[in-house]
Amino acid sequence: MIRELAQVDVKPGTEEAFEAAVAKAVPLFARQRGYRSLQLLRVVERPQRYRLLVDWDSVEDHTVHFRGSPDFQEWRKLAGGFFATPPVVDHMHCVLSV
Repeated sequence: MIRELAQVDVKPGTEEAFEAAVAKAVPLFARQRGYRSLQLLRVVERPQRYRLLVDWDSVEDHTVHFRGSPDFQEWRKLAGGFFATPPVVDHMHCVLSV
């Protein structure tokens, strides 16, 4: 399993609308090849910063299949207007869990 971690900073005052847009976009992710789960976390110390965690079977399920799909374009239409800066995305795999 691969975890996508996206740091998303949104424009001030758009937090609730961004959260609603992500909720609306969940089916776009859920129907993708290799999708496992999605979480949206809000940073307490910086309320305009979020962490989007998406679990995939492989990096390619995110970077090739999802990003190359019409659903990705729809995701960007729903959420992209709220971005203060482009999201920073990393892909990780677990090396220790206790």
